[in-house]
Amino acid sequence: MLRRGVAGMRQDGAGRSHDLAFQMNDWSFGQLCRLAKVNRETVNRVSADTATRIFQETLPRSGKPLQLLTAGDSVRAIHGASYTRLYNSELLEIVQDTAKGFEPTQQGLLGKTGLYCGEQDMFVFLIDPLGWTEIDGEAFAPGFFLWNSEVGRRRVGIETFWFQAVCANHIVWDAVDVTEVSRKHTTNVRSALSDIRHSIRELVARRDARRDHFVSTIRSAMRRTLGDDADAVLNKLAQRGIPRKMAKEAVELASRNGRLTIFSVVDALTRLTGIVRWIGDRTELDQKIGSLLNLAV
Repeated sequence: MLRRGVAGMRQDGAGRSHDLAFQMNDWSFGQLCRLAKVNRETVNRVSADTATRIFQETLPRSGKPLQLLTAGDSVRAIHGASYTRLYNSELLEIVQDTAKGFEPTQQGLLGKTGLYCGEQDMFVFLIDPLGWTEIDGEAFAPGFFLWNSEVGRRRVGIETFWFQAVCANHIVWDAVDVTEVSRKHTTNVRSALSDIRHSIRELVARRDARRDHFVSTIRSAMRRTLGDDADAVLNKLAQRGIPRKMAKEAVELASRNGRLTIFSVVDALTRLTGIVRWIGDRTELDQKIGSLLNLAV
């Protein structure tokens, strides 16, 4: 339908222009609606002719150029001229070059890749198999996760985490050279490539120091309580941006195992994020949860 399409032009070898029609996916259609400052649900309810008139009357007429990222006859993204794209393949080349020997965290539905890539963003989760450590019967391995969006859904970045083997939890915390590189997709975004390369190399170079600090912190977190009672714990979780429903479920889960220690709450929360449908949402929650371990330092 027209409300899900956009017109464009292309020149052939002789310099002649040809009209083109592109289909839009969910993301690019949302971008077009935001650009026009119209409600996408409203546009989806009207006829194709009405939708066309809505965009004709509401899209900016400033004359500023727009760039379209297309794949075949589909528009993947719409951005202004200042947006600088960083392709997933560029990041994966760095991973192949600098993370030799690193392994995926778990078996995926389509094979053991550690790679999650969809319409809007990409995530890579890898662990260092030489860094495994055991703390009171719990096995952990250090690793990193890398993310990017070719269509502007999120920044490009890398951060370290610890993989908890027994329940496939991602504990996002590191006291040694906390590695978090994050860049917007603007003119200087390509500087992220060298920073990410350096970060991966540092993970290996400082393996022992990172492990020692992590072990010390987890042991402290296993002893220290997060609050005197459930209400106090819920208040602290709210301050960290943890959704209330998830926080209540985590407190109930942690309470079954005894005291509400920092680790028991972190463990419960990361178990719950493991069932979050979208990997991007899970990662954002894991980052907030991991900050709780700073209370044990």
